[in-house]
Amino acid sequence: MAEVVFNKLEKVYSNGFKAVHGIDLTIKDGEFMVIVGPSGCAKSTTLRMLAGLETISGGEVRIGERIVNNLVPKDRGIAMVFQNYALYPHMTVRENLAFGLKLAKLSKEKIEEQVNEAAKILELEDLMDRLPRQLSGGQAQRVAVGRAIVKKPDVFLFDEPLSNLDAKLRASMRIRISDLHKQLKKSGKPATSVYVTHDQTEAMTMGDRICVMKLGHIMQVDTPDNLYHYPKNMFVAGFIGAPEMNIKPAKLVDTNGQIALHVGGYTLPLNAAQQDKVRSHLTQDIFFGVRPEYVSVSDTAFEDNHSVGELVRVENMGHEFFMYIKVDGFEITSRIPSEEARLIIKNGLNRQVFFKFDMDKCHIFDAKTEQNISL
Repeated sequence: MAEVVFNKLEKVYSNGFKAVHGIDLTIKDGEFMVIVGPSGCAKSTTLRMLAGLETISGGEVRIGERIVNNLVPKDRGIAMVFQNYALYPHMTVRENLAFGLKLAKLSKEKIEEQVNEAAKILELEDLMDRLPRQLSGGQAQRVAVGRAIVKKPDVFLFDEPLSNLDAKLRASMRIRISDLHKQLKKSGKPATSVYVTHDQTEAMTMGDRICVMKLGHIMQVDTPDNLYHYPKNMFVAGFIGAPEMNIKPAKLVDTNGQIALHVGGYTLPLNAAQQDKVRSHLTQDIFFGVRPEYVSVSDTAFEDNHSVGELVRVENMGHEFFMYIKVDGFEITSRIPSEEARLIIKNGLNRQVFFKFDMDKCHIFDAKTEQNISL
């Protein structure tokens, strides 16, 4: 077991490009931490510095009580699962699982014990004599995970391990890897896990906590629930959630001592809890944000504070519909349960509908800093 700490961690390449900007992050002992962000945000670079596959330009990496900056990968107590499986094509599943243990000069009995244990956990017993070319993508990835398990590391590292799988297999492997972490924890043999992905579904369903990165900076580290409902900045608000949060330019206005929000030609009152938080931004540019599930849509006018737009597009997701409403030059997305949505769309598209925001669930962002000022 081991806590992982990044202290002012930096990565600067020989051409002067700074990929990682002095980040600080503590990953708790036994925690499943997901690092997520768009392509080019340096999430894999960060993981590779932890693994010892990239040199560290500044700061330090600590695993447990040891600073590991100058240790080679095999001495760091880590095991890594890559995107491309990295199995030896001429070795059977059994031989692939055992290879690292043979290099570590474990006894034949110990190797057999640890290989069989991993095979049982990952349901590989019937595949042990097959070569990698005889495996499906999901089976090959399970072998890659098994090869990490047998080492009994202090830290598991996963670098986008499911990217090459189809959607159904990705969903299945998400569950397997999450269950594996819980199983090891329950058995008294937990390992800290650091999982890198660009897929927010993987991040939200797998992580105890999630670290959101952008251009080598950490935007927010929090639980999946807090990231979704309490994003600290506009980037996290827009990156987490599908469909993404509605974020539109807006203004704050004073109406007889009460602050209201002016967006898209409509003036919307703010609740009492938000008044003092945003008062200092009365004269400043802001953005208004609200998640699609907090946008109600109707064919008839709401009793108060509703807006009017044109229903231009609908996406049927089965259990729910995404509705796109054009108003004053921009679109608002609404997420509606299927039964309610079918009543609305039976009258067709490209027509007037009424919509309203749940103002208790809205977010207000400073336009310059992009920080959430309504928390």
